[in-house]
Amino acid sequence: MLASACPGWICYAEKTHAEMLPFISTTKSPQQVMGTLVKEWMGAKWGRRPDQIYHVTVMPCYDKKLEASRQDFYNEMYATRDVDCVITTGELELLMREKQWDLSMPVPGEAEAAPARGDGDEIELPELIVHPGTSSGSYLQSLIALLLADARELELAVRTVRGADYEEYTLADRATGAVVFKGAKCYGFRNLQNVVRKVGREAGVQIGRGAAGRMAALRGRGRGRKGDAGDVEKGYDYVEVMACPGGCVNGGGQLRPQAVQPQTDAEGYQRDWAVGGVKVDGDGVPPGSDARWGTREWTRKVEEAYWHAPPTPPPSPGHEDDRVRAPDREQHVTQNAERLAAEILVDLCRPQTPAMSEMRWNATMDAEAEERRRRLFRTQYKAVESEVVGLAVKW
Repeated sequence: MLASACPGWICYAEKTHAEMLPFISTTKSPQQVMGTLVKEWMGAKWGRRPDQIYHVTVMPCYDKKLEASRQDFYNEMYATRDVDCVITTGELELLMREKQWDLSMPVPGEAEAAPARGDGDEIELPELIVHPGTSSGSYLQSLIALLLADARELELAVRTVRGADYEEYTLADRATGAVVFKGAKCYGFRNLQNVVRKVGREAGVQIGRGAAGRMAALRGRGRGRKGDAGDVEKGYDYVEVMACPGGCVNGGGQLRPQAVQPQTDAEGYQRDWAVGGVKVDGDGVPPGSDARWGTREWTRKVEEAYWHAPPTPPPSPGHEDDRVRAPDREQHVTQNAERLAAEILVDLCRPQTPAMSEMRWNATMDAEAEERRRRLFRTQYKAVESEVVGLAVKW
């Protein structure tokens, strides 16, 4: 199974490697799951129709705009999308500068608990849960944690294939050494093409167009496949795929690093760019300066900020979580999230036996409820055929 949270990867697969579509998880991305929750679940509690809610998300990726515009995420009955507007973190920064907003300044009344109005306004969303794994969703780590919780006799081994962007994770039985689960983390198109070839080879699928298909054809000439004479190596069970090198912290819509205004031009002469008529941004930096996106140093700083300085607000004053001791706090927050997930499942899917005390998100419900879950939280992919015909091109 290949992850489905990255719209850049989905677009690439639909246009270039349709043979990979059956392997991609049909679960909606977190952005689109939240779109369902806002328009369908929270809207019902607010007494609002989906078309009476304007839902905005802030994302590190421009491709999220394309994802939100997919036809699968459009409600024809109410003529509205699950996500109405997507702005990137870089666009949010520009917006805040234009509006002269300062996030370090307090907002009047922000420390006061809002009074309940009785119309669903008192929806309590859990705090952000601290998680191990990656800063791009930790989908692979979630599966590994689930397997380790069910079978503690397993041992985890990590192997670096090609830098930090391509790593393999193996769970093996401590007693026998048998491999129970094998997954990979794959970031960046170069590594992605390697994974496409590997998955196609293991599944016996012929790789189609694109660089991965061309390289597979070249490498396949004149030599046999590995494992023909001996034991067959276990293939991947799950791959966490992201199109950007470094993952989502290095998304194309992220904030740029702080640029240093150059004092000289290419010939070494002192220049006042604004006086010279050169268009500069808000920092007085001309185009082509050293404020480049995607540098390793900047990605490392963003990664550190994600793990060590999360912008998580403190609990609301007087909330019951304040009475939970620190050692038990993480478990308490996780239990609250699981309870909320079960409540959402019952409210939206309407199972015939909604026993909240026994309901879990991965519980199997009756057929009608499972169909509602599929419609609300899963999607589908379609191969995109090129409209360019070689014979029609004027050479």
